[in-house]
Amino acid sequence: MFFFLPSFTFLLLRFLIRELTRDESSLARRKEEDNKLPSNPEEVEDFRRSSATNPLIVFTFDELRKITGNFRQDHMLGGGGFGSVYKGFLEDDIKEGIQPIPVAVKVHDGDNSQQGHREWLAEVIFLGQLTHPNLVKLIGYCCEDEHRVLIYEYMALGSVENKLFSRVLLPLPWSTRMKIAFGAAKGLAFLHDAPKPVIYRDFKTSNILLDPDYNAKLSDFGLAKDGPVGDKTHVSTRIMGTYGYAAPEYIMTGHLTPRSDVYSYGIVLLELLTGRKSLDKSRPPREQNLADWALPLLKEKKKLLDIADPRLGDYPIKGFQKAAMLVYHCLNRNPKARPLMRDIVDSLEPLQVAPEVLSQGTTLTLIADN
Repeated sequence: MFFFLPSFTFLLLRFLIRELTRDESSLARRKEEDNKLPSNPEEVEDFRRSSATNPLIVFTFDELRKITGNFRQDHMLGGGGFGSVYKGFLEDDIKEGIQPIPVAVKVHDGDNSQQGHREWLAEVIFLGQLTHPNLVKLIGYCCEDEHRVLIYEYMALGSVENKLFSRVLLPLPWSTRMKIAFGAAKGLAFLHDAPKPVIYRDFKTSNILLDPDYNAKLSDFGLAKDGPVGDKTHVSTRIMGTYGYAAPEYIMTGHLTPRSDVYSYGIVLLELLTGRKSLDKSRPPREQNLADWALPLLKEKKKLLDIADPRLGDYPIKGFQKAAMLVYHCLNRNPKARPLMRDIVDSLEPLQVAPEVLSQGTTLTLIADN
């Protein structure tokens, strides 16, 4: 007996079979690549030799126990899907000739999954060849048995996420928010304009860390990718990142470009202006997605100031309007219409003002609801 499928159903079936075959082929290729990944310090250093410009210290796991007080719970700075981060202190009795400094020790989960190993290795490779004031400094790593650990410079003020959305700490003033936006923009611009362009892919407030002077530095390069080169317009990759920050065209197609980072940057700048999270289920349904709520208001100059964080305090009206228009352009649905990060840096530079200067211009004071 023969069954005749309608043409559309037949084509759909062919498409699904082709995609399944492609996925299986891709999975087999990925497994083959995973087997070639370095799995000990000698292999890692050999892997780094072709591109590394920054010397990194190779630590043993026992040395990391001493640095962190045996990973004491009261030394834990935070955690996530990757594992946990601990504060430690690097002294010269652990590594001879090392200047004593506080460090952050990022311990990846012990399951040593291939994806976890890939992300760990990506950080070692990218931060082992990139140096910039707005990128967190990688000091060294540990690759011993199942342990995958990264040792960074310690960032005393933690993440922008914790500072911006805390209801216990004092709210960040306008000048500090613009300083953070400027520093983060310079970090992304450096990556995009590097001789071998890098797409960060996971730009969000939790990945921007602050030093004691509120200088912003990008951290967590686990999802970073080499950007397109030559006549290539994009990089095709598995869809990874954080919903609420990821560019819509990347979510739909898996096509990654530097303009994907620009969209994410627009979301972070919007969070700095509004004091709202990119996604917030505690708000009314129409306000839960920050971009969906804010974009219609950004189009109307009379309603523009309605999006301002009530806890912002004094801020220059024209400066706020300029930053809001920058957000609007960053969130353009057409990636090619979004500005380049270097142009965003140029736009933000005039908005860098000392707190005492605010009182000399036209400002608006908002008072938060009790």
